[in-house]
Amino acid sequence: MNKPSNSNVLELSVSEISQTLKRLVEDNFSYVRIRGEISGYRGPHSSGHAYFSLKDDKARMDAVVWRGVMNKLRFKPEEGMEVIATGKLSTFPGSSRYQIIIENLEPAGVGALMAMLEERKKKLAAEGLFDQDRKKALPFLPKVIGVITSPTGAVIRDIMHRINDRFPCHVIIWPVRVQGDTSAAEVSNAIDGFSKLSDDASQNPTNMPRPDLIIVARGGGSLEDLWGFNEEIVARAVANCTIPLISAIGHETDTTLIDFVSDRRAPTPTAAAEMAVPVKRDLVLMIDDRGFRLKQGIYRLLEYRGQKLIAAKRGLPKLNDLLMLPRQKLDHAILRLQGALKSGTAQKRNQYERIAGKLSASALTYNIKNKIQYIEQLKQRLKHALNIELKQRNAALTNVGKLLTSYSYKGVLNRGFALVLDENGKSLKSIKNAKVGNLISVKIADGAFDAIIGKQSAGQMLDKNSKSAKKSTKITKQNKPAKQKPDNGQGNLFDL
Repeated sequence: MNKPSNSNVLELSVSEISQTLKRLVEDNFSYVRIRGEISGYRGPHSSGHAYFSLKDDKARMDAVVWRGVMNKLRFKPEEGMEVIATGKLSTFPGSSRYQIIIENLEPAGVGALMAMLEERKKKLAAEGLFDQDRKKALPFLPKVIGVITSPTGAVIRDIMHRINDRFPCHVIIWPVRVQGDTSAAEVSNAIDGFSKLSDDASQNPTNMPRPDLIIVARGGGSLEDLWGFNEEIVARAVANCTIPLISAIGHETDTTLIDFVSDRRAPTPTAAAEMAVPVKRDLVLMIDDRGFRLKQGIYRLLEYRGQKLIAAKRGLPKLNDLLMLPRQKLDHAILRLQGALKSGTAQKRNQYERIAGKLSASALTYNIKNKIQYIEQLKQRLKHALNIELKQRNAALTNVGKLLTSYSYKGVLNRGFALVLDENGKSLKSIKNAKVGNLISVKIADGAFDAIIGKQSAGQMLDKNSKSAKKSTKITKQNKPAKQKPDNGQGNLFDL
């Protein structure tokens, strides 16, 4: 049926239809992964871009790789190679054909990757990284949760939405690439970074709070897409992490090495959020229920204790009956105390009167006189004893003085002997030490004089009458005794 010419349906040009289709395709297929065989590969264009087709046994699709992506490829595309292309769909308005703009290109074969993964898994398992006793328990109610994922994907939105619905808390996002060459390094650095955070402000200049729990999350994908989480550096970073960690990589059927090392594996990022925090509403209901049960239990306990108290009260005797016997004992004790006070007071009064009689004035005077006489007797006895002791000490001192005088060398000098000293004031004990011309000092009983040694013969002193001796001898201080040097009585005495 033909529509009337005055229909209000908007008329579009071919270009407008092409642009609308282009936007529709790009909006709905902004990220796709396509597996197919390279066909019609023409190699990089002079501009650096590459154009070819991806085909299977039923369809064909144009593909383009821009120069920037071509420079990052780890392999060289070839005709007939089966690959997995990641990118977005678009249309080419000039010919109304759709094509894929490739952002990443990987070989489709997974046999080598699977073999590598199994070998790595056996190695880490042998080291004990998968042991259950290494796994840490998750905190019941974490205050801070650290999330390691892409900041722009749907994963972080799902996690945040689920946490806010269940129990809102502080969430710290560490943005990383979850796919590509640098993904493994960025994820391991993020895990180490969270683990090294300290609650001490001096060691944490950024003031970033240390998470109580870490979630490593990524959406689903192929083995090649998730390969960054199979790298050994990521597994070891998780093993060395001091904070409990939940891995939420891919969908439920996807398994990576990080799932074996982590403390808990979640099938999806949303499930990881559910593991991380409980439902606040359920906790409130549980607390209310337990509070109600506790209150009811207290009421029942008080009622039970009250009944037992009433029963015990009924079995107790009356208060007057309990106090009757103690009251009688108290009355008897009061009567005995009054009698004891009277008799005790009379006894103490009699003792006081007896003692007062002994302390009369005549008795005190008599005792004082006796003490004074006794002191005088002691004084006379002490004086007599001191006189006797002084006489004995004077007699002993006199005897010692006489003995000292008898032993002094001065007594020898009085008998005509002399003490000869050399120039140094030392006693001259032998003729061998007397040298001609040396100055000597001669001490006698009433003085001293100096002399010079003249001619001598062995064993004999010079003749006092020789002329040489007279010439060489010089008498000094003949009338006054010379100042004598102490010799301790050890000098030689010569008969002059």
